[in-house]
Amino acid sequence: MLQTQQPAQLSTEQAGAIAILTIDRPARRNALGQQLIEELTAELERADRDPATRVVILTGSAPGFCAGSDLKELAGMDLAGMGVHEARTAALARSIALMNKPVVGGIEGFALGGGFVLAVSCDVVVSEPSARWHLPEVTIGWIPPWGIQALVARVGPVTARRLVWGADPFDGREAHRLGIADYLTEPGETARSAALRVATRLAALPAQAVASTKQFFAPLASGQGESLDAWANRLFLADCGHPAAKATLNRFGVRV
Repeated sequence: MLQTQQPAQLSTEQAGAIAILTIDRPARRNALGQQLIEELTAELERADRDPATRVVILTGSAPGFCAGSDLKELAGMDLAGMGVHEARTAALARSIALMNKPVVGGIEGFALGGGFVLAVSCDVVVSEPSARWHLPEVTIGWIPPWGIQALVARVGPVTARRLVWGADPFDGREAHRLGIADYLTEPGETARSAALRVATRLAALPAQAVASTKQFFAPLASGQGESLDAWANRLFLADCGHPAAKATLNRFGVRV
């Protein structure tokens, strides 16, 4: 039986030496599903191998950057399958630190849950001042299953713990104050155009020196990311057996 090819969920564009990757799942608020993870992984690998590309921009189409994991898609999985899916997403986010090319995240609208963590996994983050940032996982019953090390690298463990508890969303201005975002967009400027402005400056630097600098800082930024992601994944699956998480998952059709 022939498989129907699904429309691409990631649009790509080359602007000189800059590869622009735009998450394009507006009907699902750019949530991270299996197909999108595969497309992102492939395009980041392609851009890193491409000698004509010096910098990568990662952004999202309206209404926002990324709403995190696609819980409706997770509804078709058992707990073990959910753990595998989140581990694959974790590997994608960790791979950014190991690339030779800088990755600039352009955030507008929102960066929620896994979308928040994917954003802070980028080397440089540009945020719209009014963008909504939030880690809601603990409030709905579980620890974020990956990427906490990337947040710790930006804000330190004490602030990261408070943000992971996630009681209060905040805007791009606060994200910039905390060090989650490196730059804010200028008045009238989109996150994409601001990211392009930052990426253009990086692309003008000597490519080998940029790559060497990124390689030097990779272990400092990513630390024990792989082992910590594995630990968070186990804690996440354990959390899913408790009442608050069960109630959340049941609303999306996941039976645990």
